[in-house]
Amino acid sequence: MPIGTAFHDRTSRLCESMNYREWSGYYAVSVYEMHHEHEYNAIRNASALIDVSPLYKYLVSGRDATKFVNRVITRDINKVKIGQVIYCCWCDEQGKVIDDGTISRLDENLYRWTAADPSLRWFHENALGLDVAIEDISEKVAALALQGPTSGRLLKQAAEADIANLKYFRLTHGKIGGISVDISRTGYTGDLGYEIWIPWNDAGRVWDALVENGRQFDLHPAGMVALDVARIEAGLILIEVDYFSSKKALIESQKYSPYEIGLGKLVDLKKEHFIGRAALEEESRRGPKRLLMGLDVNWDDVERLYDAIGLAPQVPSTASRVPVPVYRGGLQIGKATSTTWSPTLKRMIALASLHREHAAPGTELHMELTVEAVRHKVRVTTHDLPFFNPPRKTATPVG
Repeated sequence: MPIGTAFHDRTSRLCESMNYREWSGYYAVSVYEMHHEHEYNAIRNASALIDVSPLYKYLVSGRDATKFVNRVITRDINKVKIGQVIYCCWCDEQGKVIDDGTISRLDENLYRWTAADPSLRWFHENALGLDVAIEDISEKVAALALQGPTSGRLLKQAAEADIANLKYFRLTHGKIGGISVDISRTGYTGDLGYEIWIPWNDAGRVWDALVENGRQFDLHPAGMVALDVARIEAGLILIEVDYFSSKKALIESQKYSPYEIGLGKLVDLKKEHFIGRAALEEESRRGPKRLLMGLDVNWDDVERLYDAIGLAPQVPSTASRVPVPVYRGGLQIGKATSTTWSPTLKRMIALASLHREHAAPGTELHMELTVEAVRHKVRVTTHDLPFFNPPRKTATPVG
């Protein structure tokens, strides 16, 4: 049975829908109101406060901490400065992705590592012979994502920290509500945003301070439903939806390399040995079999299908995580893994895993769409990711 996070006594009072989901053993709010419209609009037009405490969090320290991190991840940690955060993935010996997450370099040999799935055993297996300590701090550190175009101004007011000059994927330290916190300019919405790392027992005080300061910035708590729409617009993948961890895959086709899920840029083949390097070198030479692409759905086709049965066009207001086939010339050449109507872009979009030869931007394909229990095909056009990438996401100083 799930348990509450460090913010549960705050979020549960606000969750009018009583709509929760399980996330890594915790209750996570799916949607606070009966519909996620206000929460999504807060992400894109104001400020949204999202409880992301269920992320797995690890503290890596010791003389060989840097050597250990470099052994596991595909990026070169030696290029990362103290106070910098990186997004990375780690693979098995066959070059297939186990998980993806962020690593914050807190000191020369001190790192905070986040993951979607539990990774402690894998880390320990690959730390043999090294002077390194790996501590699971998942239940010691709470985390909030403060996202949206007014989030920088809100945080400048609420935090005792240099927020205005905090660069994208950088980390600073400060206080909120008198509590010492780490603040990173990171997030999962593809917008201006921050993640705040808080001692678990002090989490409520930080939440209260942000809410109090957030009134003039139209702050709303936001749940997983709104976050799902935003991350698809931003072209951000979700484990067990857009790809499977190689540790959980049942068949070979469920395993993905970084090159197949848009993470090829995170592979540094020039660095010292890391797990999966030989396999990734080979794949780099021959090219991946599949590519992650965006799909733009032809809305005229959708309208025609509904018009033919006498209904107005309808699309689910929530993002779909159900994979559907993608075709070219009557042959299936991939699948759409995440699909949503984008309120910001005013069009239906999807993330898709496609055979490489059919994935060039601008290629017209067909995607399965079910209308009144009848399966149809609608035209889609391949699109580079992300769909949505506002300049404010990376701009410094923050306005």
